[in-house]
Parts: sequence; structure tokens; C-alpha cells
Amino acid sequence: MNTARDILVIDDELTVTQAVVKVCSAEGMTVAAADSASDALRYLEDGEFCLVLCDIMMSGLDGFQFLEELDRRGIQTPVVMMTGYSTVENAVRSLTSTGAVDYIPKPFTADELLAVVRRSLRCAQLLEEAESASLEHPGCMSYVPCPANYYRLGYVSWAVLEDEGTARIGVSDLFLKAAEGIAELELSLTGEDLLQGIPCAVAISQDGSRHEIICPMDGTILEVNSETQSNPSLVEKDPYFRGWLYRILPPNPENNLQWLSL
Repeated sequence: MNTARDILVIDDELTVTQAVVKVCSAEGMTVAAADSASDALRYLEDGEFCLVLCDIMMSGLDGFQFLEELDRRGIQTPVVMMTGYSTVENAVRSLTSTGAVDYIPKPFTADELLAVVRRSLRCAQLLEEAESASLEHPGCMSYVPCPANYYRLGYVSWAVLEDEGTARIGVSDLFLKAAEGIAELELSLTGEDLLQGIPCAVAISQDGSRHEIICPMDGTILEVNSETQSNPSLVEKDPYFRGWLYRILPPNPENNLQWLSL
């Protein structure tokens, strides 16, 4: 069996694949490049990869069709979606598609790319560990999943509706563990409007990497969690309860819920 390589990057823009190969190879990662989804599927048939970076808008099979084909073939390699068409719809659809663990808009800097790649590789490892643990030791997980009544945007963020018509939103434990330690949080201000699929906060890890937290739901910020703001470690200790980020007033939550998972 071939040794698994770290990354397969798929993009019909040569400059993008060259940039990913250059940046990630310089960090000691093994990288293969394909200029179409069809070529990428042949790569995946011939060998294993830890992570795929895939453009959304490509000729032939696009990124979403590629995800569907992976699912049809039973290939479980996690995917980070890339696109220059950084619309909210693409961002949200990326995070709710089967197999996609994250999303990065183009153009991106080397630091932005490495933050997403490292976090996604760690996320893939945690998901694999959780699957193995569930088979060998049911109830033992490498991360804490969202509570049953919480709506989640992929593996990144969550929202829970409240009786007053408000909602609380926060960041998932899997995202936090994949970022490997939060030293600081950059939060928005009370009164600001948040949009689903657009970053609403930044988690800065111990090594200085910046991890954008994608907002799960539209709404005006009514309250910023002062406890989390003054004590960022709280979001790691209790991400779904005391470690929430914002209380918001969503204008039309039903429109957002169609893109979220329970």
C-alpha cells in the first residue's frame, strides 16, 4: 500500500496549485496537484491523502460535484473548499456539504493557507480518532459534539434558538481542539450585524495563527459574552454553555436553518 501523502490540491488555475505546493512543501508536507476533479479522482484511486484542497468553480466536475462523487465512491478523505467566488452561499454550502471540513476564500496569504491546512489536518485526525473510539469504546470521543438541540454550521460554529426570539451563537469544540489552544479572541461589538457564512470572530492560537470563525446565523448582536471576552480559555472549557460568543436577534432564522445541521 502506498504511504499516505498529506495534501492533494485541485484547481484549474496553475498559479493556485503552484502556490499551495510551494507553501505547504516548505513546511515539510507532501503535496500532489491536479488541474481537474477527474484527475484528482484518479489520484485518490491510486493512493491515500490526509486532506484535499478543492476549488469550487472548475470546468468539468465542479467542487460540489466532486464532493458528491467522493461520497458515492465511499472516499472519506476530508476536503477544504477554495473559491475566488467568495459568496455567502458558497461558503455556507461548502461547510454543509458531505466531506467538507472547512472553507478558504481566494486570494489567500501563506499564513491564512497554513492556518486552515494545519487546523483541517488536525480536524481530520480528531474525526478519525472519534470514529475509532466510537467502535472500540462507545461514548468516548476525542471532542465534544454539539448538544442535540443546537444547530451547527459544519464543524465550525453553532446556534441555539431561545424562547424570547433571540439566539446564542458560538464555536464548536472540534474547531477549537483543531486550532490547538486559544490565546486570544477578537470579537465583534454590540449592535453590529452578523451574516451567515461571513467571519464573526477570530480565534488566535498559542502559536499566533489566526482562525476565522464563520457565523452560523444572521442577526444583530444584542450582547457580547463578557466572560468569554475577558477569559478566552472559557470558550475551550465550556464551548456550548458558558463559553458562547454572542446573543443575537435573528431577523428570519428559518432562512438560515435550512443550511444548518442538528
